[in-house]
Amino acid sequence: MNAVRFCLSAALVGLSTLALADTRPTYGPQLEGFAYPHEQKRFDFTSQGKPLSMAYMDVAPTGEPNGRTVVLLHGKNFCGATWEATIKALAGSGYRVVAPDQIGFCASTKPEGYQFSLNQLADNTHKLLAALGIEKAMIMGHSMGGMLAARYALSFPQATETLVLVNPIGLEDWQAKGVPYATIDTLYQGELKTSFDSIKNYQLTFYYNGQWKPEYDRWVAMSAGLAGGPGKEIVAWNQAQTSDMIFTQPVVHELGNIAVPTLLFVGTNDKTAPGANRASKEVAQSLGNYAELGKQAAKAIPGARLIAFDGLGHSPQVEAPEEFHRALLEAL
Repeated sequence: MNAVRFCLSAALVGLSTLALADTRPTYGPQLEGFAYPHEQKRFDFTSQGKPLSMAYMDVAPTGEPNGRTVVLLHGKNFCGATWEATIKALAGSGYRVVAPDQIGFCASTKPEGYQFSLNQLADNTHKLLAALGIEKAMIMGHSMGGMLAARYALSFPQATETLVLVNPIGLEDWQAKGVPYATIDTLYQGELKTSFDSIKNYQLTFYYNGQWKPEYDRWVAMSAGLAGGPGKEIVAWNQAQTSDMIFTQPVVHELGNIAVPTLLFVGTNDKTAPGANRASKEVAQSLGNYAELGKQAAKAIPGARLIAFDGLGHSPQVEAPEEFHRALLEAL
């Protein structure tokens, strides 16, 4: 009888899980259906011979304007919308805030046959800012956006007032440390399997040190809804292409060439290391040590200031927004 009860309970749990999965929202290939926290605008341009449309938010100061602009660059598993709390904090302190979705991500065009590179995305961003009449801005990037922000500062130092890096990836060369290369075809097959649970489990392990808060679910549902929506094939293909971009274009070797004032915010519990799942156990365990990577990066970037958040993970602005934004505004 106990065995029967156990089987029945397991079946009910399985059915409830399937039912929950069926009720989770899905979004169009440009994240149609997901509500952004501010008006979504469009920058239409041509790149690599393709007509493209970059979605962005341009938020005016809600506090006394200080005449400065902050550009927020999202990570690979994030969108401009994920900066919601940061936009509120910055705008309330007098900053104009521009938060784009990069081409290939979120609410922007998902192109076929596009050669993704950090240099290309930096150039796209620079063109957006030029179209908005912004000659110089503070460039702030998180995760992959940190890689992109560093590349932007390297490519356009005259247009970068301050570089702000929040747990940027690319602070180590994973391939050089022994992580095997994966082809885009292989990455694509993996991306097609993306689900709410797979995203959550990854973030739980690498981002939040095993501690989950209900408010994180919104951002997981955003990514999962895009990956499981009607445009899932091109979404997965662009995700595979940008995974290859991240893996093959680490910025760590050029940190010493950054010539603008730099702030580096690091949650020391972060363990993010793209491709670590392909590496040997020994190699995987040596990767993603942000407590040390942050110190190494701050030492490599001339004049950089490191602000460490002990006990926080990959996304301190999401995990502890009040603590993070207080430190950010004080540093700025």
